[in-house]
Amino acid sequence: MTTQVVNVNTVVDKAKFKPFHMTVVLWCLFIVLFDGYDLAINGVTLPLLMQEWNMSAVQAGMLASTALAGMMFGAMFFGMLADKIGRKNVILICVTLFSGFTFAGGFASNPTEFGVLRFIAGLGIGGVLPNLVALTSEYAPAKLRSTLVTGMFSGYAMGGIMAALFGAWFTLSFGWQIMFWIAGVPLLFLPLIWKFLPESLAFLVKQQKLEKARQIVQKLSPEDKITPDTVLAFNESKIPAASISALFQEGRARGTLLFWLAFFMCLLMLYALGSWLPKLMMAAGYSLGSSLMFLLALNIGAVIGTAGGGVLADRFHIKPVIISMLIVGILALIGLGFNSPQPVIYLLVSLAGAASVGCSILLYSYVAQFYPLAVRSTGLGWASGIGRMGAIVGPIIIGYLLGMELPHKMNFIAVAIPAMIGGIAILLIKRDKVIKVPQDTTIKAPKAVLD
Repeated sequence: MTTQVVNVNTVVDKAKFKPFHMTVVLWCLFIVLFDGYDLAINGVTLPLLMQEWNMSAVQAGMLASTALAGMMFGAMFFGMLADKIGRKNVILICVTLFSGFTFAGGFASNPTEFGVLRFIAGLGIGGVLPNLVALTSEYAPAKLRSTLVTGMFSGYAMGGIMAALFGAWFTLSFGWQIMFWIAGVPLLFLPLIWKFLPESLAFLVKQQKLEKARQIVQKLSPEDKITPDTVLAFNESKIPAASISALFQEGRARGTLLFWLAFFMCLLMLYALGSWLPKLMMAAGYSLGSSLMFLLALNIGAVIGTAGGGVLADRFHIKPVIISMLIVGILALIGLGFNSPQPVIYLLVSLAGAASVGCSILLYSYVAQFYPLAVRSTGLGWASGIGRMGAIVGPIIIGYLLGMELPHKMNFIAVAIPAMIGGIAILLIKRDKVIKVPQDTTIKAPKAVLD
């Protein structure tokens, strides 16, 4: 009797969109919603913390970067760990860290306590993103891959909108602390995430948890009859899991370094805007209330840019879409340095949000398509971790510029320069370097286990 062999890559790539896909996307979106919320609360609370703790702009920028430093280490460490213990387990650990310690940040009584709690929370925030992208990308059908990844990641910008609205509604009555207490909500959903979020198919097969793997394949391809004797095969080259050196093998070295540079620059721009936009607009003469509305406009633009960018990336190629978004962002940031009618300023802020968040999210999708499954979380984790270095530097640089009291035009030009460098890095990545694994290269579950 001939043993049935099912190519998992083919099943995933050709699958029609099903409730199973919606489950993956929605749970990942829910988690990333609070990650985006966590980014935006810096912009909401920094002006208030500067007043309460009598901090300068430079000190506040350093404080904002404590969480970002945690994100850098979290992205690198948890990206590699996921390739060893599974994406789902790491996602649960990271949600516990970032939600629990952000909640605890609302009880901090001084900058030192606050900084320590934010650093630990940052470990979880940085670690969860690469794994959410890797899991969504792994299960997404080929024709919808960028759309689903960016659709899931639109929660990032929705979280920013939520933070801006909550900041405007609640901080005057309840203080800055309420913003951090709200971040504890995901802790209540951990049992549901554990129950309904699926594990990586590749990891299940690697760990010989074949019954669960076959159940998932059956959901993706109901027309195929999957039996206990079905062999699951992957079109993947045999790369040691969690191997950093693998990121530089098989022609990936140049692409890896360019992705690192692009991530560094794009996240520098993103976190500089996310942390300091209200303060930058206050420096330009706007009140705190109207400045929070600019933060809202930034994130509304981010939602549109994220969703639109994903659709365009699936229709065309992801590389020119990212470059085009960066060009729009550069022009919008330069335009913010000039005195314009308020509706025009809102439009430019929205375009800056669409470009900064949209291109950063598309970068995650681009990297997920660049690396094979065996090292996907490692590749995403290291790219994200290097990018977090830029995220750390961004708020500090803008803090120094605000302390120098330069014309506000110079502040926005400073934020635009990293976008220029990031665009050049993406331009130099060759499309043909994206790994195309031969169809006859397979990894199969051990026969002994199948028997």
